[in-house]
Amino acid sequence: MTIEILVPVLPESVADAAVATWHKRPGDAVERDEVIVEIETDKVILEVPAVESGVLAEILEEEGATVLGQQVIGRLKAGAVAGEETKDKPAEVSEQSVDASPAVRRLIAEKGLDASKITGTGKNGLITKEDVEKVLAPAAPVAKSPVAAPVVELQPGRSEKRVAMTRLRKRIAERLLEAKNSTAMLTTFNEINMKPIMDIRKQYKDVFEERHGIRLGFMSFYVKAVVEALKRYPEVNASIDGTDIVYHNYFDVSIAISTPRGLVTPVLRDCDTMSLADIEKNIRELALKGRDGKLSIEDLTGGNFTITNGGVFGSLMSTPIINPPQSAILGMHKIQDRPMAVDGKVEILPMMYLALSYDHRLVDGKESVGFLVTVKELLEDPTRLLLDV
Repeated sequence: MTIEILVPVLPESVADAAVATWHKRPGDAVERDEVIVEIETDKVILEVPAVESGVLAEILEEEGATVLGQQVIGRLKAGAVAGEETKDKPAEVSEQSVDASPAVRRLIAEKGLDASKITGTGKNGLITKEDVEKVLAPAAPVAKSPVAAPVVELQPGRSEKRVAMTRLRKRIAERLLEAKNSTAMLTTFNEINMKPIMDIRKQYKDVFEERHGIRLGFMSFYVKAVVEALKRYPEVNASIDGTDIVYHNYFDVSIAISTPRGLVTPVLRDCDTMSLADIEKNIRELALKGRDGKLSIEDLTGGNFTITNGGVFGSLMSTPIINPPQSAILGMHKIQDRPMAVDGKVEILPMMYLALSYDHRLVDGKESVGFLVTVKELLEDPTRLLLDV
């Protein structure tokens, strides 16, 4: 029985997709539920598993081809065994039915070709050996590894190569331009003394990991402080829809994660109901799924506010770009020892810059600065998170 391999149903926001990777080639054995091919959209990688065990009989759309939802991209011979013929051979060609020399007729029969689909270029339409070879050439197996990008030699020791953008990278570019062109974006800065949180982590990290099975990081504190600040400044948690302002009474925070395919922003939902351990576990899970290309559309949909931590790469200060249709994004940066004036004395403290980029159409300076100061106060004195002050 031959089973068609279909592109999964694409979300409404995704017009088309591209064939990313075929994990099997025609003739390869396939187990039930084994991933045969990956489909790349501008948001996620969709895996297409085998519905039955058998042999991959045919690939209709090669890697890089643009496809639509539910399009047939290949065929699977269910129940077949690798090494057996997986395609139905055309009926054997009789020598009288083909306008070709006996040797060419024999070649057509040996290769199992349909002579009616071969265009003869010889005299009076005679099919030649070259005509048969032209038909056979495209059927040669395609190498699994992608074709290397052509390298253009400019001068001795200087060269450049041209590589097509991935669909995700194209979408990232579109979103960044959309944010720059459709929002009145402004960035305000502050700095935080991270010593109190670092002391807490140092004191409780072993007990925390032993009890919850996850390391205590900085991101859980950042998320907790952001959620509390969003409660106090609802405009920062809102978005613009046409001429309306949409206020959200829930707290879904997007976390910017760098993956091999590019930057993605999966969502932590209902952060106000999570403990520090829950936040750390969910962030780790999303990071692993992003690294392995396992994020789903649901993981990336929604989000009212974004946190991005460029400090893990060594960034000292930046101006993050808003993630539309959100109205703000908070950038965290590298923690660096700096001399600070404390009670008239100079102390060396672990300091970190904060950057809040916001849409000035919705968020005024008072709200943006107040939001940032609230985050600063909560992180510099974590007891406030417990006392709600």
